[in-house]
Amino acid sequence: MRLGIQAFVTVALALVLAAPAPVAAHSGTPEELVATYGALADGILALKRTEEDLVRSILQATMVNAGHHLEHALASLKENDIEGARPAVETIAADVGQLATEGDNAVGAIRKRLLEGGHHHNSAGEAQGIFDEGYVIVTRAAKARLLASSRAIGAMAAAPKAEELQAEWKKVEAIMAELVEPAE
Repeated sequence: MRLGIQAFVTVALALVLAAPAPVAAHSGTPEELVATYGALADGILALKRTEEDLVRSILQATMVNAGHHLEHALASLKENDIEGARPAVETIAADVGQLATEGDNAVGAIRKRLLEGGHHHNSAGEAQGIFDEGYVIVTRAAKARLLASSRAIGAMAAAPKAEELQAEWKKVEAIMAELVEPAE
């Protein structure tokens, strides 16, 4: 009988130790999951800001490139070297076109891939007609103005004049100054 009681106590003790702990009277989402979700949200929002900063950098790099070509064109024009200025003016026109589209075709392919994946950086702005689909920094209005400047500069390539080129470049600089200011 003593062996039977020991066996009973051993089995009972094993059952008590194996039984799940009572559930706490907590009906909300576990804190660990809330913290993980919060960290994910922080990461997603940081990625959005990173995308803005990267596109802003693409625009600034394009401006620098166009600025170098402007200097070359103006130096050539100062020497009355129209033929030497022409390729630089054409490159400036192309760069201003790339400003309007937030980058070249390679960047456009990435934007397309993001859109196909459901990422719309400015979905609210797209819905309001402020941004073209997938654009991050350049608004529709700024895009139209930049494309107009690109066409105007391109038309100058046949017979570039320093004063006209500088006047159109000032328009581009004014548009870009509005666009590349860091977001608040």
